[in-house]
Amino acid sequence: MTRGTGAPRVRIEEWTADDIDLLHRLNTPVMTEHLGGPETEAQVAARHARYLALDGPGRMFRVVLAADGTDTETGPGAADGGPAGRAGEAVVGSVGYWELTWRGERAYETGWGVLPEFQGRGIAAAAAREVIAVARAEGRHRALYAFPSVAHAASNAVCRKAGFGFQEECEIEYPKGRLMRANNWRVVLD
Repeated sequence: MTRGTGAPRVRIEEWTADDIDLLHRLNTPVMTEHLGGPETEAQVAARHARYLALDGPGRMFRVVLAADGTDTETGPGAADGGPAGRAGEAVVGSVGYWELTWRGERAYETGWGVLPEFQGRGIAAAAAREVIAVARAEGRHRALYAFPSVAHAASNAVCRKAGFGFQEECEIEYPKGRLMRANNWRVVLD
């Protein structure tokens, strides 16, 4: 899928077994600063298995930056087509959604990550808009939520740019066993 003009052209593709390398690249101190820090190797392997198992009540995707002149820089793997499979394209991050119960309502939650060398270009917001469209087309739940840390200005900006409405500041448990102050953002899907 690709969408939008004026924004980077991104495509989201189903998560595959080969995306474990991307997951390792996203599991750095810089990338997990607002999420409690990097996960252990066992935790990364378990996360990868969960991503592969998502089907129906949620899906995980890799984010591919299209090579159409919208963004001419390339990243690791881009020169030979890399994991995206097309010359000049680069796999630059991940995005997905999964089920949760929030305040008694069954809904979806979403999250994303864009590799540092590709940040600040609107890629995460474009990928979030793609995931909103997929979740909306599925028609299973009425709402999609995002819960970025109140201290994570970039992820909160992604929510605004992707069309989420701010609901409130709240406390969530993430990772398991750790409370985090987060902003509750929501998109109505129906």
